[in-house]
Amino acid sequence: MRILAFESSCDETAAAVVEDGRKVLADEIFSQVKLHEIYGGVVPEIAARSHLEVISLLADRALKTAGVTRRDIDAVACTYAPGLIGAVLVGVNFAKSAALALGVPLIPVHHIRGHIAANYLAFPDLEPPFVCLAISGGNTMLVDVRGYTDMSVLGQTRDDAAGECFDKSARVMGLGYPGGKPIDDLSRQGDDRAYDLPRPAVNDGNPFDMSFSGLKTAVVNIAHHAQQTGQPLDKPGLAASLCRVVSEMLVSRTMDAAKLLGYKNVAVAGGVAANSRIRADFEAACEKAGRALFVPPLRLCGDNGAMIGAQAYYEFLAGHTADSSLNAYATMTL
Repeated sequence: MRILAFESSCDETAAAVVEDGRKVLADEIFSQVKLHEIYGGVVPEIAARSHLEVISLLADRALKTAGVTRRDIDAVACTYAPGLIGAVLVGVNFAKSAALALGVPLIPVHHIRGHIAANYLAFPDLEPPFVCLAISGGNTMLVDVRGYTDMSVLGQTRDDAAGECFDKSARVMGLGYPGGKPIDDLSRQGDDRAYDLPRPAVNDGNPFDMSFSGLKTAVVNIAHHAQQTGQPLDKPGLAASLCRVVSEMLVSRTMDAAKLLGYKNVAVAGGVAANSRIRADFEAACEKAGRALFVPPLRLCGDNGAMIGAQAYYEFLAGHTADSSLNAYATMTL
């Protein structure tokens, strides 16, 4: 089954052709980073307009790269939640039009489910059940993946996402936007014990919930204090300390969840999964605990259409299709 899939939830426009949920025939992506970096973050209106400008071109390019024609497409899929509402609407409406024109089923896909499914593309032998940590600029959640479409959230951030913490910290350190890679690169040059950063906790009975707002504020305060007093700021040390604390918060909860559920497989997904410290700490923790670790290659960590096509295959098998009344949503539970 060949699925033409679209992703437009934030600042990447993507179109892909995926076969049977595991084989990527094409994965075309247009990044809007250059459009937003001068503003220090994503501007929703600019993002939506950019999606409109390139999505049709990317669809044609994906078909050409895959070596297929429109008649070879068996279904069309798209991210329909969550995300910037204007951006998501572009992908949803284009996908609805494509499905109608081609006379094929339309498959709506939750963005986070797509990130989790990126692991199926990277590791063809991976099957549920497993624990997956989904970490990105807008979401941070720990998921019990009981089946391809049977999932529940074990815990999540109560405020900022881990990726947002990195982005805001990078901004105050003058590293630009997006902040994940600059923070990661700089951290490799620093002492991860240079700063004693807090580990915000959520004390209401759920040990898997997280909070990153206080950690972000601590980094901002350290940077502002150095600027106001004229004291030197050890940017590599601050970046390394931040990566260490974020990683410890994420890895410890994920490993505890895997132990509680008795799962041997642990997966990580989303843009923040590209962070070298987090990847290394997960490798060490899983090796120590005797669990298998699954982390997609960097090209599948960020937003892409292939992950939507992968999850769409299993949504289709479960009977989860939509008609032309499908709408886009800024927020939605997993």
